[in-house]
Amino acid sequence: MENKSFLIDMDGVLVQGKKMIPGADKFIQSLRDKNRKFLILTNNSIYTPIDLAHRLQTSGVEVSQEEIYTSAMATANFMKTQKAGGNAFVIGESGLNLAIHDAGFILTPENPDFVVLGETFDYNFRQVTKAIRLIVDGAHFLATNPDPTGPSDEGIVPACGAMANLIEKASGKSPFFCGKPNPFMMRSALNHLGVHSEHTVMIGDRMDTDIVAGLQSGMETILVLSGVTSLKDIENFPYRPNRIEKSVADIEI
Repeated sequence: MENKSFLIDMDGVLVQGKKMIPGADKFIQSLRDKNRKFLILTNNSIYTPIDLAHRLQTSGVEVSQEEIYTSAMATANFMKTQKAGGNAFVIGESGLNLAIHDAGFILTPENPDFVVLGETFDYNFRQVTKAIRLIVDGAHFLATNPDPTGPSDEGIVPACGAMANLIEKASGKSPFFCGKPNPFMMRSALNHLGVHSEHTVMIGDRMDTDIVAGLQSGMETILVLSGVTSLKDIENFPYRPNRIEKSVADIEI
């Protein structure tokens, strides 16, 4: 993989919860040693890049906030392509609010151009009701990612995709998901990194987000088995990654 750049999923690839996946630190260091461009991708819109960088550093993976690209950043980027300088009603945490604010949008519940749904620690019924009414009245419905559940130390938790289904059912309007597997996030990340898809490898642990997004964006794909996907699971999909490895520790660059 000479002169290749890399887009790397975070959870299940570099870390599992708060623990580093063995060899992830050495893999990132090997990318630096060989001057390879890389960007760490995540559908997690709760945290800002600096928060996520701190989380990775605490686990033992040395990365900077500039090396992280989130679904919140992709969503804010998409909004700029649709109506720069508009208004938005946002349900989410600091990662999403800050990304949209930094993109030049005013956060307001009064006649917004967009209703934006992301991950949050506490979905508020009044906020959800407000979002539904605004969407019915004509606001464009965006969501950061379609994942129905997410991981926690206590077990799975409802995620953005599950709440988006609720709002869609009540409003009659489907959301536009900006994060993986939407190729928009991949193209946005490639532009952010300043590379072309033909010379970039997508590394992920999920067939239904990472691998399909990489394939649809014209990238080489590597599935690692250190996350949620097993070899048996791969047979459930009509497409294949270019390569399968146990973890990033087994990837030779």
